[in-house]
Amino acid sequence: MKRRVLLVEDDAASRETMLDWLMQEGFEVQAASDLISARAALLQAVPDVVLLDVGLGGQSGLDLAAWMRRKVPLVCTPVIAVTAHAMIAERELILRAGCSEYIPKPMDFKLLPAWIVG
Repeated sequence: MKRRVLLVEDDAASRETMLDWLMQEGFEVQAASDLISARAALLQAVPDVVLLDVGLGGQSGLDLAAWMRRKVPLVCTPVIAVTAHAMIAERELILRAGCSEYIPKPMDFKLLPAWIVG
């Protein structure tokens, strides 16, 4: 069975690059470009993991992570933040918001945790 990924990324070029890679790796991927479409996707089907851009064109992806942590059955869904701001203070904020992990941009796909690609 394919692992299901929700990819939340507002930049179309980045979204397409990540979408292509995930699909080539055999994932079933649903993509969203903003918080509204991401929430709608999450309410329709719970993915195995969420790849979440922290900066969503004036919105914070961390709001989505915090929202997920208050919703059953989403509370245990792993969320990996993808951010251009990989400073220590940012990492603490990301983890406090409910993300499981973070990966800096530009994204090196080899950095995806083994429990996602494995």
